[in-house]
Amino acid sequence: MTPNLHDLIAQGEGSRLEFKSSISTSARIARTLCAFANTGGGTLLIGVNDDGKIGGVASELREMRKIEQAADAMVEPELSISYQIVKVDGKRVIVIDVPESTDKPHFAVDDQGHRTIYVRAKDKSVPTNKLIMEQELTDKSILQSPNVKTLLQFLRKNESITADRMAKLVNISDYRANKLLHQLAGQGLLLMIDKPRPARYTLKVN
Repeated sequence: MTPNLHDLIAQGEGSRLEFKSSISTSARIARTLCAFANTGGGTLLIGVNDDGKIGGVASELREMRKIEQAADAMVEPELSISYQIVKVDGKRVIVIDVPESTDKPHFAVDDQGHRTIYVRAKDKSVPTNKLIMEQELTDKSILQSPNVKTLLQFLRKNESITADRMAKLVNISDYRANKLLHQLAGQGLLLMIDKPRPARYTLKVN
């Protein structure tokens, strides 16, 4: 099914949507593919500027070669992605869908062969040393906790939070704040980003 490109662009960039006017290198785009796969999946629009204006791509073949090289050779384990070309006002945009992976964590491999895990934090792909593999949310009552409600409200307005900031936010010890954040990451509500230190936590899907 062909997506309505204008509706998609109107959403703006976020945890599941990114715009690129073109692809500079396979290594750079591998980070975005890896981050989408490790988080909640996402859609990449090639031929759309950061401000949402449709510029189109000069060569679909050239862009797709870079995408395929990134997915096949610069993400480990390799990714299965789907794409289609959408024509709007005589301009072509490549729409790439990256599903959330069942084979996490994925690593982006740079030109020197270094492997790094990337995740999405709002509209950015950010590196982390560790991806906490979430378990089923066994304790749904945790979502009704005043501390967790305050935390989620904070993270809807802010990109991330540290244990120290969390402790001050809800007036608990650093130990309890760190334990709660780690627990929420383990249950798939938050993502931990530990590059650079100190570790920060962000909503898995914003």
